[in-house]
Amino acid sequence: MLSSALSFSLMGVCVKALGQRLPVVEVVLGRAVISLALSLWLLRRARLSPWGERRGLLVLRGVLGTAALYCVYGAIQTLPLGEATVIQYLHPTFTALLAWLLLGERLSPQILLAIVLGWAGVWLLTHPLHLGDPPLAGLPQAAVLLAVAGALLTALAYVSVRALGRSEHPLVVIFYFPLVGLVLTLPLVLLNPILPTGPELVLLVGVGLFTQLGQLGLTKGLMGLPAARATALSYVQVPLASLWGLWFFHDRPSPDSLLAALLVLAATVISLRSRPVAVADQ
Repeated sequence: MLSSALSFSLMGVCVKALGQRLPVVEVVLGRAVISLALSLWLLRRARLSPWGERRGLLVLRGVLGTAALYCVYGAIQTLPLGEATVIQYLHPTFTALLAWLLLGERLSPQILLAIVLGWAGVWLLTHPLHLGDPPLAGLPQAAVLLAVAGALLTALAYVSVRALGRSEHPLVVIFYFPLVGLVLTLPLVLLNPILPTGPELVLLVGVGLFTQLGQLGLTKGLMGLPAARATALSYVQVPLASLWGLWFFHDRPSPDSLLAALLVLAATVISLRSRPVAVADQ
């Protein structure tokens, strides 16, 4: 889960840089093409069939993941990288609740506390306490709603991964994500294609590569831990994204943003100290 967080934070840097000219749908397509090629190579190397057993759920996971990418990439291109990542981390809340409703995973008191702290951090970004000088306004509501939608779709995709872990190899689950994404995005890109420049091609490769590494760590992490605790561990992506935003895009975090980051970091520490809850059929 920690290696996944690092990879996804670097993916966000590439997406943010590409947002200056390329539309979100073309970034999603580039990610799908590169990740699909890597997935096929890994499957062949492992001598595995790519089609899996529960194909309907595998396709649904791909649809949910692709829809989440549209929202997440759109939010990254609209908001500062650190703040966009913080809002995206509403998904552990949604994941915990969905895993409880759909998979029968109980919510420990520590995870509940982590959820509250994570929501408090996101609320602070949209309703700042005006700790800075001069005081800053809250983030744009439309962009925030886009990020929240991405978080909800991400949670649904994560819960589907958790369910698939009982019957599918991680590489098969990963393969379906870019496969479905390619089918869903290629027709939209063909309506109004924009030819990437050389540097943009390098960034697109970075999106696909870092996404593939992130998905590999994420899928294995979700299959080895209860969904709520596993996704809470990935909060470490928040300070990483803030660091990259400052370094690459000169996004200086406000005191409100720093306080929000501390809240989600506290949620991470609490989740690490909590005990995993056993699931009956694991």
